[in-house]
Amino acid sequence: MDRILFGDNQFFGVNHMSEEKARAQAMRFSSTQSIMDVLDDTLDLGIKTFMCTTHEGISDICDYIRADPKKYRDFEFYPCMPYAYKYANAMTELGVMGALKKFVQGDMLSTMLRGSKALFTRDFTQLVLLLIDAEMKMFRGLKTKVIFIQNITVDLMLGLGLREPFIAFAEHVKTKYNAEPGFQTMNLPLLLNALEECGIGNPIVCSTINKIGFRMCGGVEAYERVLREKKFRPIAMSVFASGAIAPREALEYICSLKEIESIVFGASTRAHIQHTKELIESL
Repeated sequence: MDRILFGDNQFFGVNHMSEEKARAQAMRFSSTQSIMDVLDDTLDLGIKTFMCTTHEGISDICDYIRADPKKYRDFEFYPCMPYAYKYANAMTELGVMGALKKFVQGDMLSTMLRGSKALFTRDFTQLVLLLIDAEMKMFRGLKTKVIFIQNITVDLMLGLGLREPFIAFAEHVKTKYNAEPGFQTMNLPLLLNALEECGIGNPIVCSTINKIGFRMCGGVEAYERVLREKKFRPIAMSVFASGAIAPREALEYICSLKEIESIVFGASTRAHIQHTKELIESL
């Protein structure tokens, strides 16, 4: 994995500290071109991996990238799915079957039937794989070296004590997409224990890691301990704690944790991207 990854929260109105700032960002990035202008800046600055959700807007980004394969030959996606908010909203508006019909399109009657059975029998594993396959369609023909299961789903599975979906997801991603499975979480110690129980060795795990313990279930000391003691490939997200920590202070802490392999951050301007990249490299 690259040392520096670029995230997508700023493009789709996600800010964990300020709803006002989130709304302003969503308005600013209401067009595909406005997002591509920033992604072009990241690529120009040498950041070529984009960790993103499967928000509807990403599909347009994928189309844009596919249309110019020469320019974006080094560009990679690390997709994170399933995008829980999208399904929750669709089920509220359309009902369960209506939501499935919206997202599982084309000649996929058998898949839809399997999906409805999964819902009504609570076969969580089958449902997760169904949604992964549906959402991966937007990335056809593009580089997806690592595919992540998103933290909302991961942490739900942890809370329910489920293990089979972790194993099935990892195997599915390897065999069907020739990619490495990645896991996002807000509870790093608990997830690592679960993955060990599943026999998933040296996993790629993206977790909130920052100096003040923002959204770190278990606390800073527990995270530092598992970084030292567990064998896995850590990616740090929410390193600035949604702006609560100054950039240099935040990155001095993250870069002092030598076990962390990659850092993912989001930014809205070329100057901010360049400043953050230079800070990480200098530290």
